Amino acid sequence: MFDWITSLIRAVGAAGVAFLMLLENVFPPIPSELVMPLAGFIAARGEASLVLMILAGTAGSVAGAWFWYWVGRKVGRDRMHRLACRHGRWLAVYPEDIDKARDWFERHGPAAVLFGRMVPTVRTFISVPAGVARMPLGRFLAYTTAGSVVWVSLLASAGYLLQRRYEMVSAWVDPVATAIVVGLLGWYVWRVATYRRRVPLPQE
Repeated sequence: MFDWITSLIRAVGAAGVAFLMLLENVFPPIPSELVMPLAGFIAARGEASLVLMILAGTAGSVAGAWFWYWVGRKVGRDRMHRLACRHGRWLAVYPEDIDKARDWFERHGPAAVLFGRMVPTVRTFISVPAGVARMPLGRFLAYTTAGSVVWVSLLASAGYLLQRRYEMVSAWVDPVATAIVVGLLGWYVWRVATYRRRVPLPQE
């Protein structure tokens, strides 16, 4: 997995980082905690610019957040909740995930968008209640971009700072990265298999 991600980033460059971060925010197949440190590794080896990698990661993250903002704005809270009940099985989204993000937004307002970008699970869905509440798009993008820049920069810088230890780290990062992805797939299968027991069909 380590080699696959680094090969993709080397082949496609910053566009590959942006694409992976977009996927991570729309439907998390590969966590940003894995993508951005590897982008930092590559930058440390002189194969790319660290600043460019951070900008690409931020762009992908913001694009994914905007997608969920648009969904929340167009669908609305009640319909979004019903969609999570009916189709959340395949998206691995519980109605409680939507409720958690909504409660976070209602308690903290616009600041939830900023800090929510750094909290697992909430990071993906905090954009939904912002869209439902019709938070001005310009303000939403400003807070989302600020939070994403901080998160992406921290992760990429951590990978960059390892620098000469790249080869040593790769020896143990690869099995760890593979284990993370296998674990995510197992978690997804478990959520799909147990979804109906946890979430009854909504009443018509």
